[in-house]
Amino acid sequence: MGESLVEAVRQALLTVRDPVGGGNVVEAGLVQGLTARDGLVQFAIAVPRERAREMEPLRQAAEKVAAGVPGVLSATVVLTAHREPPGPKPGGAGRAGPPPAAGGHGHGHGPMAPAGQGARPPAGQGPMLLPEVGKIVAVASGKGGVGKSTTAVNLAVALAAQGLRVGLLDADIYGPSLPQMLGAQEKPRTEGNTIIPLQRWGLKAMSIGFLVDAETPMIWRGPMVMGALEQMMGQVAWGALDIMVVDMPPGTGDAQLTMSQRVPLAGAVIVSTPQDVALLDARRGVRMFEKVDVPVLGVIENMSYYCCPKCGDRAELFGHGGARAEAERMGVEFLGELPLKLDIRLLADAGTPIVAARPETEEAQAYRRIAARLWDKLQGAGATAAPRFVVE
Repeated sequence: MGESLVEAVRQALLTVRDPVGGGNVVEAGLVQGLTARDGLVQFAIAVPRERAREMEPLRQAAEKVAAGVPGVLSATVVLTAHREPPGPKPGGAGRAGPPPAAGGHGHGHGPMAPAGQGARPPAGQGPMLLPEVGKIVAVASGKGGVGKSTTAVNLAVALAAQGLRVGLLDADIYGPSLPQMLGAQEKPRTEGNTIIPLQRWGLKAMSIGFLVDAETPMIWRGPMVMGALEQMMGQVAWGALDIMVVDMPPGTGDAQLTMSQRVPLAGAVIVSTPQDVALLDARRGVRMFEKVDVPVLGVIENMSYYCCPKCGDRAELFGHGGARAEAERMGVEFLGELPLKLDIRLLADAGTPIVAARPETEEAQAYRRIAARLWDKLQGAGATAAPRFVVE
């Protein structure tokens, strides 16, 4: 169904004329990354960067035609200055262009897309992003489900409580969690082609979850994920910040490579549980950052022990001390342990991080101690220049 729908959309686009060359947009090679899945159609139109604004009517026309094809539930079209390498793309399902933002038909092409500024340059090229941010720290994990996002949010709030200017970037495109954890469901406002980050709990925050409907699936290929990250860094009015905490997606994929290529990361923090399988994945995360010359600032053991909400008894459900031992084995600092407590989860689900909602609690103080140690380490370590390498 996907390939047949791609071909049907491609045939329909033969009626859309290129205002510059006069031919249709397909034969002119302007249609990039045409994909279809479950009735959702996405593609980009490659145009010269300097002509992006005047080509907006062409984008709208192409999107209208695509949306009218039988079987298409939603069509998203963006303008991009990024072009795919030449070569045949059987079925039209080649590399996708940069991602849609908020607004318009479907869920795309808001203020981030029409200017064409967020297109991904060749890997390892282009200016560094976030020049006004003093320190950029990635909070990462080798696998999902270890509480990385909860840790990142509470560390960011704890840093802000120290009087620092803090930004929080949700780099998990497929599973954004900041809207829920920060209690921020509204769309950010825009000024021209610039997005104004939302402010919560003393932070400036941005997530793809602020720009799309909560139930919209992110059916994007790697280049679209990388484009989304670059746009959230390059087209958001972050302003001058002392530190930015980046909540990374689990694993060692496109998002990690994009961050290491396009911003001068000061370091990474690895979050793990005490379980052997989580520690194995955490080890991969440490080695990945080492390979791209990003220093690992330390390891945090989350869900280190369970506290009964009624009696306060402690139980080590997943073992205990594994992350500390692993950090020592790998030669990186163990930053601290965090308990598995019901209040942390309940407050996160309610959009009120425990560091802000109940700063006097033991668990909030644990986050604050780790944040203070992290900031102390950053004062003694300069930002590492982003490595320049090409990913095939």
